Amino acid sequence: MISLLISLAALFVGYFTYGKFVEHVFSPDNRTAPAIRKADGVDFVVLPNWKVFMIQFLNIAGTGPIFGAILGAQFGPSCYLWIVFGCIFMGAVHDYFCGMLSMRHDGVGLPELVGLYLGKVGKQFILVFSVFLLMMVTAVFVYSPALILGLIAGLDKMTGISSLAGTSSIFFWVVIICIYYILATILPIDKVIGKIYPIFAFSLLFMAVALFVCLLVKHPQLPEVWDGLGNRSPKQGPIFPCLFITIACGAISGFHATQSPLMARCLSSEKKGRPIFYGAMITEGVVALIWAAISSYFFFCGGQEECNAIGTTAPQVVTSVSKAWLGILGGFLAIMGVVAAPITSGDTALRSARLIVADFLHMEQRSISKRLLVGIPLAIVVVLLLWFNIADEEGFNVIWNYFGWANQTLAMFALWAITVYMVRAKKMFMITLIPALFMTLVTCTFLCISPIAFGLGKEISYAIGGVVTAITLVWFIVWYRKYEKNNIV
Repeated sequence: MISLLISLAALFVGYFTYGKFVEHVFSPDNRTAPAIRKADGVDFVVLPNWKVFMIQFLNIAGTGPIFGAILGAQFGPSCYLWIVFGCIFMGAVHDYFCGMLSMRHDGVGLPELVGLYLGKVGKQFILVFSVFLLMMVTAVFVYSPALILGLIAGLDKMTGISSLAGTSSIFFWVVIICIYYILATILPIDKVIGKIYPIFAFSLLFMAVALFVCLLVKHPQLPEVWDGLGNRSPKQGPIFPCLFITIACGAISGFHATQSPLMARCLSSEKKGRPIFYGAMITEGVVALIWAAISSYFFFCGGQEECNAIGTTAPQVVTSVSKAWLGILGGFLAIMGVVAAPITSGDTALRSARLIVADFLHMEQRSISKRLLVGIPLAIVVVLLLWFNIADEEGFNVIWNYFGWANQTLAMFALWAITVYMVRAKKMFMITLIPALFMTLVTCTFLCISPIAFGLGKEISYAIGGVVTAITLVWFIVWYRKYEKNNIV
């Protein structure tokens, strides 16, 4: 428990210290925001700060800081360190700059930002890469909440196996969630998303606070950081790089780079950016820490028996813990929070994909016919991915694994684009260069070592990851010196 409390305190201290420093480096000013200058009543709409924060928080939360933390906790107490240091020095910095740079450039999406700082080829690559990632996110965030709701409706209490009623219920919820996604993608942001997110936010925050209180009351003997950082779940792969892929949204996530521009179009001033972009990521880190601690108790300290566990998959852990610890009403609110999180990321993922494609095609989105023209084909792709997700027994795991790697790869590209901006703006670029190099090492090594890709041995994977990262650093240094030489005033 002590490691958890110290980690939570570190996140709050990080927001008020390093977050303030990052804001100072960027230097927000009083220029007119895109939400005012380009107001269209659909995507560029000024919203109250509290509402923008909740939308941003729910956009980026999804199942990542919950499911990712549950899976990551199996590695052991090292997950605490990754969540804390990753969140403060990487994830929150990444989210803040993505949001603020979008505001500086008329609310453009990630591919446009990458194009501005990494060139046309980078823009085209990220366009395809980010849209496909968003399609995967939408598919995963349809199925995972539907699975939880289906488990609740049709679980056989004696065997722990989903009954026919549960299977039918899962399909029913898949259809309902898909219909909602299409509506949330097409309608103006303040008509659906802006109205229902406060309810979902309450459920998600209640879940986190209530379960944290239960932890304090039970005060279990959780594994502490000083007990050792060794891998407690070798079957998931080595801690490096697998932990850094498994826990993404709770530490750093490229998916957030596609979401921050959505809220950059709704903020009335640059000076309101730190609580929204940096603060939402810190809040997500808090949620991830709480679920990592709960999962440690569940996996290592006898929590499975207390919670009458029905299995060890992430949805089963969520369902079991929430119902066992919080009773009927509390469990319902807690589970609704966990269900709401992915739904409120899935709808904005599809919305973000629509805006990215529309920006690329230079297609205005004020008229609903143009929104449908872009949105419907994207929805069809999601349905095809969803079909694979359900039809193949391993479909969910396959999509989730590819999503994890693609997610962190997108974060890597976003960090490199931000670093180039920092150099050109003559700002302290080391605060994004170091995270960019680290994520380059993580993603390259994972691509080599993971069975979903090359499946090479640990030693050769580490060597290849190190060489690629070193080459990238040399490439950056050469570019930097050339840029400085050509821009001496």
